[in-house]
Amino acid sequence: MESAHSLLLNEEAYNQLGEVQKAEFIFEWLRYLEKLLLATSRNDVREKQKSLVEQLLYLLNSSPGPPTRKLLAKNLAILYSIGDTFSVYETIDKCNDLIRSKDDSPSYLPTKLAAVVCLGSLYKKLGRILGNTFTDTVGNILKAMKSAESQGRYEIMLSLQNILKGLGAAATPCHRDIYKAARSCLTDRSMAVRCAAAKCLLELQNEAIFMWSTDLDSVATLCFKSFEGSNYDVRISVSKLLGTILAKAIISKHPGAAASRQSTRRVTLEEVLELLGTGFLRGSSGFLRASGDMLKGTSSVSRDVRVGVTQAYVVFISTLGGGWLEKNFAAFLSHVLSLVSQSHSKAAQAQIDAVCSRRCVSFVLRATIGGLLGEKAQIAAAKEICQAIWKLKKVMDAGMSDGNLETRLASTDVAASQHMLVCALQELGNLIHGLGTTAAPLLLDSSAGLLDSVISVILHPSVSVRLAAAWCLHCIAVALPSYLTPLLDRCLERLSVHKSSPEAVTGFSFAVAALLGAVKHCPLGIPHGKGKIIMTLAEDLLCSAAQNSRLSAQRTQAGWLLIAALMTLGPAVVSHHLARVLLLWKCVFPASPKDLETEKSRGDSFTWQVTLEGRAGALCAMKSFVSYCGDLLTDEVIQRLLPPLPCAVDLLTQLSSILKTYGSPLKTPSVIYRQRLYELLALLPPETYEGNLCAILRELAADLTTSEIQVAASTFLLPPLCHQDDLLILNPLLQETDHRFIEEQLLLGNGIACGSLEFDPYSIYEKDVEGNSVPKPLPPALSVISSAAKLFGIVCAHVGEAQRLVTLEQLLSSIKNTKGARQQVVQLHVVSSVSGFLKYVSGSKGNLGSEEIRRLVLTLVIGALESSNPLLRCAAAEAWAKLAQVVDDGAFTAGLAQVSFDKLKSARDVVTRTGHALALGSLHRYLGGVSSSQHLSSCVGVLYTLSQDNTSPDVQTWALHSLSLIIDSAGPLYKVHVEPTLSLIIMLLLNVPPTHAEVHQSLGRCLNVLITTLGPELQGNSASMSTLRTSCLLGCAVMQDNPDCLVQAQAIYCLQQLHMFAPRYVNLSSLVSCLCVNLCSPYLLLRRAVLACLRQLMQREAAEVSEHAAMFAKDSKEECTPDANIREVGLEGALLSLLDKETDQRLCHDIKETLHHMLTSMAVEKLSLWLKLCKDVLAASADFTTITSVDTMQEEEGDKGDDGSVLTTRSDEKSHPFTNPRWATRVFAAECVCKIISQCEKADSAHFDIILAQEMKKRDSRNDFLVLHLADLIRMAFMAATDHSDQLRLSGLETLLVVIRRFASVPEPEFPGHVILEQYQANVGAALRPAFTAETPPDVTAKACQVCSAWIASGVVSDLNDLRRVHQLLVSSLTKIQAGKEALSHFYNESASTMEILAVLKAWAEVYIVAVQRHKNHRQPLKTPTGSEESDKSGSCSSDGLLDLVHTDLGTLSRLWLAALQDFALLTLPSEFASQLPIEGGAFYTAETSENAKLHYSNSWALILHATALWLTSTGLVVADPDEGAAHLSRPVTPTSMGQGSSSGETVKSPEDVYTDRFHLILGISVEFLCSLRADATMESITACLHALQALLDVPWPRCKVGSDHDLGIELLNVLHRVILTRESPSIQLASLEVVRQIICAAQEHVKEKRRSAEVDDGAAEKETLPEFGEGKDTGGLVPGKSLVFATLELCVCILVRQLPELNPKLTGSPGMRAAKPQMLSEDGGRLVSTALIILSELPAVCSPEGSISVLPTILYLTIGVLRETAVKLPGGQLSSTVAASLQALKAILSSPMARAEKSHTAWTDLLRSALTTVLDCWDPADGTNQGLDEVSLLTAITVFILSTSPEVSTIPCLQERCIDKFKATLAIKDSLVQIKTYQLLHSIFQYPNPVVSYPYIHSLASSIVEKLREVDKRKLEDSAELQVFQEGIKVLEALVTVAEEQHRSQLVACLLPILVSFLLDENALGTASAARRSLHDFALQNLMHIGPQFSSVFKSVMASSPTLKARLEAAIKGNQESVKGQLPTSKASKNPGRNASIQLKTSFL
Repeated sequence: MESAHSLLLNEEAYNQLGEVQKAEFIFEWLRYLEKLLLATSRNDVREKQKSLVEQLLYLLNSSPGPPTRKLLAKNLAILYSIGDTFSVYETIDKCNDLIRSKDDSPSYLPTKLAAVVCLGSLYKKLGRILGNTFTDTVGNILKAMKSAESQGRYEIMLSLQNILKGLGAAATPCHRDIYKAARSCLTDRSMAVRCAAAKCLLELQNEAIFMWSTDLDSVATLCFKSFEGSNYDVRISVSKLLGTILAKAIISKHPGAAASRQSTRRVTLEEVLELLGTGFLRGSSGFLRASGDMLKGTSSVSRDVRVGVTQAYVVFISTLGGGWLEKNFAAFLSHVLSLVSQSHSKAAQAQIDAVCSRRCVSFVLRATIGGLLGEKAQIAAAKEICQAIWKLKKVMDAGMSDGNLETRLASTDVAASQHMLVCALQELGNLIHGLGTTAAPLLLDSSAGLLDSVISVILHPSVSVRLAAAWCLHCIAVALPSYLTPLLDRCLERLSVHKSSPEAVTGFSFAVAALLGAVKHCPLGIPHGKGKIIMTLAEDLLCSAAQNSRLSAQRTQAGWLLIAALMTLGPAVVSHHLARVLLLWKCVFPASPKDLETEKSRGDSFTWQVTLEGRAGALCAMKSFVSYCGDLLTDEVIQRLLPPLPCAVDLLTQLSSILKTYGSPLKTPSVIYRQRLYELLALLPPETYEGNLCAILRELAADLTTSEIQVAASTFLLPPLCHQDDLLILNPLLQETDHRFIEEQLLLGNGIACGSLEFDPYSIYEKDVEGNSVPKPLPPALSVISSAAKLFGIVCAHVGEAQRLVTLEQLLSSIKNTKGARQQVVQLHVVSSVSGFLKYVSGSKGNLGSEEIRRLVLTLVIGALESSNPLLRCAAAEAWAKLAQVVDDGAFTAGLAQVSFDKLKSARDVVTRTGHALALGSLHRYLGGVSSSQHLSSCVGVLYTLSQDNTSPDVQTWALHSLSLIIDSAGPLYKVHVEPTLSLIIMLLLNVPPTHAEVHQSLGRCLNVLITTLGPELQGNSASMSTLRTSCLLGCAVMQDNPDCLVQAQAIYCLQQLHMFAPRYVNLSSLVSCLCVNLCSPYLLLRRAVLACLRQLMQREAAEVSEHAAMFAKDSKEECTPDANIREVGLEGALLSLLDKETDQRLCHDIKETLHHMLTSMAVEKLSLWLKLCKDVLAASADFTTITSVDTMQEEEGDKGDDGSVLTTRSDEKSHPFTNPRWATRVFAAECVCKIISQCEKADSAHFDIILAQEMKKRDSRNDFLVLHLADLIRMAFMAATDHSDQLRLSGLETLLVVIRRFASVPEPEFPGHVILEQYQANVGAALRPAFTAETPPDVTAKACQVCSAWIASGVVSDLNDLRRVHQLLVSSLTKIQAGKEALSHFYNESASTMEILAVLKAWAEVYIVAVQRHKNHRQPLKTPTGSEESDKSGSCSSDGLLDLVHTDLGTLSRLWLAALQDFALLTLPSEFASQLPIEGGAFYTAETSENAKLHYSNSWALILHATALWLTSTGLVVADPDEGAAHLSRPVTPTSMGQGSSSGETVKSPEDVYTDRFHLILGISVEFLCSLRADATMESITACLHALQALLDVPWPRCKVGSDHDLGIELLNVLHRVILTRESPSIQLASLEVVRQIICAAQEHVKEKRRSAEVDDGAAEKETLPEFGEGKDTGGLVPGKSLVFATLELCVCILVRQLPELNPKLTGSPGMRAAKPQMLSEDGGRLVSTALIILSELPAVCSPEGSISVLPTILYLTIGVLRETAVKLPGGQLSSTVAASLQALKAILSSPMARAEKSHTAWTDLLRSALTTVLDCWDPADGTNQGLDEVSLLTAITVFILSTSPEVSTIPCLQERCIDKFKATLAIKDSLVQIKTYQLLHSIFQYPNPVVSYPYIHSLASSIVEKLREVDKRKLEDSAELQVFQEGIKVLEALVTVAEEQHRSQLVACLLPILVSFLLDENALGTASAARRSLHDFALQNLMHIGPQFSSVFKSVMASSPTLKARLEAAIKGNQESVKGQLPTSKASKNPGRNASIQLKTSFL
């Protein structure tokens, strides 16, 4: 193929190829040429132009296929437009000659067609350049058309369209001729020609004024004619033509005076509507003929005309636009509604006709009002509809009340008005349903009186109106849940008041049922008690039915309807009424067959009618029960359900005889009875009615073959039985389209009514399949067949074989015995039930039975495979495969395939060939490759042949579809056939005429599965693979150019697959531009394909796709994407606006997914764009937009002279790309804002740091950060939170919450000490306030409470007065909930008020927790002096102030919190304790709604628990609160009354008991939760729970409880251990350790207390007799599971080993110390290890002396291990946190009293010596690898040992010597910091009071210290560190002086003085010395001044003995005298830092 890529055709390469390859090669060259010509320079093109034209014309003559000729023509046109044009006339002449040619042979046809296409293309591109040649050309083409066949006519029409497009107004002379030709084509036999003619006329009307002025009527009539017998594509094209022309007629003004001669007058709107109305009502027949027919009563417009006109209405209004519709809405509405009143003719077809017309009218209203108007305009439209309803109601009232002779006339009026009312009510319902809660103002508007108008029509005499009104109420309730309960009450009240009016009984029972159906759509539900009221009312109606015969039918129906609707409320409600329902069910049927017999002999026609309706109702109620309350279907209930069933079946068998007796009035009731019984039986397990199976089967067989049904309604029976994929090859009507709602009626055929609510009132409460539209049950006669067919499969599978055989034979013979149309009907019913049977058997893995049964089924199926009904063939092919699957026998399957092969070889008729071709594909689909590859080859061979059968496109379509199934199921086996198949597909794609779109669609499916079969291999580089790949791409290109939208959709799917497997080879930019063009296609399936593809592309490469789209929008012409405004708002914005318009659920889901992928990958880079989009969508709902859009419309009205004005008005709107987005789109935008914030969180910290963001923005202005858009974020959240729509309010509050949480801590750079959010506090307050009004739904209030608490807790606002605004909101809600569950709204279910109460309590809990924490944090730092006092003041005010704010309500809150926790504790009890729960529920939930309430409790208990624990600790758990005296304690709300009410009259509990209860409540809830942490437990809950335990154990009383209850402590530790094991989060582990520490602390206190009391008791006794307290008692054994210490050790080891695995001896391989490099832990790790060490160090105190001996080795090993592993050298000589902690722990352990207790003294001493040895070994390990441990840390550890243990530990010579050596070694280290620390440590050792310890050190080290200090003159004092070395050294010597005995002191002072004097400088040196040297001088001088007087005698003697010293001292004093006073303070200051440091070190460890 590479050789095809050249400017001129490579003829050598071309000639070497075979036929098929040649076509491919040409196409590939032409594709390449098109791109190349546009990119080549004009001169290069001119050079080669001549030869190029020759080559192209040569190809033109060689009969090219359709896609090739199109491309060829395009290239010719491009060539002439770029190169010279002088030879173009020659080319045009050549084309004209070809067209004139007389050769009519088929082989010459492609050349003729190519010439036609070329002409079109040339004129389109070159237009007026071609001068006057066009008249001849057009004349020639039109002449050729007369003799052309359909393909020719099709191409000629399209060519004329192109000529008109290119020439514009210049073509006027030919307009009339073209118009005439197109008129004849518009009613052509071929549908494709009709479509082409419509396109041609659409182009013509741009210039031909006469079409929408003088000839308007005839154009309209012509279009109506064209609709007759049309298909979907024709209706789309022609309705577009008709709608556009009519719109043009209204808008246009005739330009200029020249035209004024033809212009007669302007057409008015009335006339246009009248014209359309005529088509709708009378169809295409002329007025006179139609009126004649009307008189005879035979007129009925064919449905396709009506549907076409309906679509034209929609196009007409859409073309005029939303603004026009707003203005003219009243006129439009009255016209459209009048269509259904007039169509009510006297014909017998009336009802069927009316139902279909109503559907059309509903569609027009839905598409225009729902699709074009914004929310404001929709509300106005709803008011108009209300007015219309009131008017119609008046007509009805007049008709009802009039008693005179004209009553008859009035009754026809009422009948005429009924259909108008139905349409009006349904549209009103749909409108409000779409508006959701934004419709609230509409219902509050008393002038419209919407609810009154709907309720008033419930009493209309027509059932369909009553049902429509009920449905409208259902929609209102779903949209506005707050109206659900009031409406229900109102209807129930009316129902009980008007029991004696038949209309009222049915009307209001419909309404109640519809409202009950709405409950499942309203999460907040209805009060539980309503169920009881409805049940009572239903019983009452059923019992009173017999009292009044006029009402008995209505009351019976109403009673059962209410019960059936009640079942939809689910088990929670129904369980309370089940017994009563089952009793009613039992009573409705006779008890025995005998009673049934007596019944038969008694009644009359009327009583039977009532009885049958009643029983049908009961069956329906049971069906509803089984479907909605499956959980209640226990064995016991099923047993109670069964007894009436046999009787119901008996009655079924008797029905025919009853019918004979009483005649036709019983016909409908008996059909309905059958249907209900069949539906119920199909839901019940077949075992339950085993005894009746045969009887039922007989009845079913009779029903299926009955002679009553005349019409074959295959389209509702068969589609479920066909495979989804197979339906695609049938009628395109079966596919999903935007017009599905009206197109359905064409499927059903003329004799059948389409579904409508009045056919089955019981469906009013069902969940509708299609989302939100009205349920559309089919007429009973049809639905009984589908129920029977469903049940047949089940029953037939469960009866015995003999019975099965008999039945099948009977069915087969009934087909044979009927003739003609009847036979088709019977065959249809039988085949559908048999294939249902096969489906059931294969699904349940059943068995078909004997050979005989197989034969019968096979005969049936073969008969159907050869039926003329394509749907039946489709279903039969599916059954064929299912049969093979069920029999599951290779030979049988092969036999089936053989049957098909034989038939296909011999048969010539289309029917047999299509049926059996599909049968082969079906077999493969279910049975894989049907085992053998040889079989596969023969299948493929047969299908190849069939797919090339040019004579029948149907055969080609079915064969190719079947081939695609085989390719799909064969998988890898198909590899051998890939190449021939692919070339076949390409050949067909290049040659099948475009008019056969269905063949192309099948080809597309084949290509798609081929690509899947090849899969990732498509990336391969081999020659064969690249050929295959090129072919695939070429196939896609051919399909992309196809005019049919579904073929284009296939192309997109194929490219999507290719992109998945071989992304490098797919040209992304052309794919994206193709997607953008089709984004707003009128074809639903094409839009779906586009979005599915976009979604996949966005997952991989969102940025590239978005860029390509922007490029495409920039380059493309206006007309490419009329709706999607990519140029201005980018692909993102285009998708958002599409989401707003789109109604298809699947599409909307795909759009959202696509946008989410784009957001995830691009939001951070394109931050401003995304935020602007979201802001535009959210802001577009502001009021002004509606006004601006109206204004622009007025301008349009003002000057519509030329198209320019349309463009100018468009540009006004450009400032606002989104006009009136729906609330759902706004909700999505708000969700996007939250997503954007979370994406920014992952990206860069600068998004949340304003200083950094501003800096980076300055550096590069392209940088963009979220924090810079904070004002926008707040504004968006505010707009959303204050909207009318509740969903949007929730999203807005969520956004606000996210913003507060993310930005609360961002400081405001301009005002230090403040945060950036503070300036928005007014906005936040204003956004929250509306959520606390009385009428706000509880879910919004609950969310708002969460935001309030987050705002207060965030600490953004420090000023109390500002905080009060938001605080006040919480206070108001607290007051509201104080009354408990009774006081809250009665509009919703009780669980909704539980949700609200808990949300308020949780919010207060969060605020209280934060207040307490701030108060604590504030109290701690007050000990240290703070800098500025002001900040301190304001801070303290806010921290205490917040606590004060909460404090006022704390009494109430604590009571409510405890009540909520008690509720939670009860609800978490396992189900076996259910009987012990309080009957009336808890404080905040009712027993009936406990299931729903659990969820709300689980969301909020944790914070409430924490707050309660804090509150209990603040009261100290000792004193009862003053306001909580005994009077309060017995109230049921407080937790004292655990489980019993206050009525039990028990004595009031003592405060001690109350506190014990509370303590156990909190402890119990925490332990229960922490024990069994579920995977979904949130971090927040776990942390809150642990903090609550911490708070509780902060107070002595609970600690005493835990300490004294040994098992409780162990239990708690085990639970915490599990938490630590299962949760990785450091914060949770730290919190757990904190609780462990407190438990150990409690145990210590307990042991101390016991020891103390024992000593007090046995004061006089001998010490020995004291019992041992603490763990380990006398033996020292710690039993795992029984020991607190052991549990603690386990837990601490777990923490330590996880942080420092080296501590685990198992891991390191030996218990010896292993020298590894010490490591620094992370901050969290360090904190965890430190806490664990502190806990370990406290353990000995909990043990007895013997116990302490057993734990000590472990504790020491771990402590020293941590020291060894983490002793890293840090800069500045600091110690790491873990080392500090291990030293502190060592000190605590070593100074433990156990070390001195007599029982453990010896053992401790030994162990401590070993520990000291270990520390020394760390220093110089055996293998001599000192791994850079920090000497200071180890030296400090040694010092701790020396100072903290008893002397005998460290004074044994061997240890003491090693210690002294260490000190010597460190003194020798040059590092000043090490020396300073060493001196400081020695200082403390020298001062140790016990000389046994200190003297050896003094003896060994003092002399070397003195030596070091004498070196001062040799060392240059450079820095403060060296200075400090000398200062610390002097301090050590001074300490020696004080420690020394009297007789030695003088010697020491004599040593010290010379050293001090040597530090002094004389006055000359003082001036030049460094700062450090001068400080030393000052230090020495000061010390001398201090020592001199103290030891004056020694001082004098030393001075006397050394004159040099004396002289030096005097000189220094003299030099210092002037400056001493000034210098002293500074010297002090300089000394301070050093001293501070040393002091801190001491206080830490020593």
